[in-house]
Amino acid sequence: MPVKTKNISERWLVKDSKKHLKTVARRAYSGQKEQSVKNEQIAEFLPMVHKVVQRVVTYLKPPLSYEDLVSAGAVGLVKAVRDYDTSYQAEFKTYAYIRIRGAILDELRDWSSVPVNVDKQIRKTLQLALEITEQTGSTPTDDELAKKLGITVDKLYETFENARLKHFVSIDGSGDDSPTLGSLLASTNTTAPDEQLEQTELIDRLTEAIQQLNERQRQIILLYYQQQLTMKQIARVFKITEPRVSQLHASALFNLSVKLRRWKDGK
Repeated sequence: MPVKTKNISERWLVKDSKKHLKTVARRAYSGQKEQSVKNEQIAEFLPMVHKVVQRVVTYLKPPLSYEDLVSAGAVGLVKAVRDYDTSYQAEFKTYAYIRIRGAILDELRDWSSVPVNVDKQIRKTLQLALEITEQTGSTPTDDELAKKLGITVDKLYETFENARLKHFVSIDGSGDDSPTLGSLLASTNTTAPDEQLEQTELIDRLTEAIQQLNERQRQIILLYYQQQLTMKQIARVFKITEPRVSQLHASALFNLSVKLRRWKDGK
């Protein structure tokens, strides 16, 4: 009897083992198939990583390199593929873009600190620009502001670019405190009525501020944020150098920040 029981037990174990192996095999196959799909998604959306990096490459400062940003974006893409749930309202392309962009901006943020003396110069420039705007009713030209500060225009552009570097997250990122300039120019869609009202008012103010920029700066803002052109592509459009486009872009953003600051302060 003990032998018979042993034989029955062995037959059961063999049967159960085969069933278990089938289950393991199915899971393994499913996992491989899923991994294959994920690998295909990563390959498909890698060009998006380069596209995002090309749009923020103007913010690069040594020792950070183009390759560093691509690596950060690739990590964001891999995490997007790993974490995406089909129950999300956003389609994967949108979700991946947000994760890629966030990873790249995080990398930039980690390297975007400016020295104390540079920060002081930025605040001094902004304050003077606000005072001049308050007195005259219009933002000063670059030449006027440089003269008031007692510096060259080139030095002023350097200050503008440092200011852009310091505040790029509020311009191109996804801060919780306000919509990004790019999203405002691209779309007015939102769900909550109160958010719709607030965003509509902000868009109206921003539109008014953009209209008050000089023609070249206004076109650069629209080409960069609305048409999604890179600095290099904009340089080709205007037949000027890419560094010059960067200067005009930084100057335009500084002027917009002055106008929106006054609006925020109720002036």
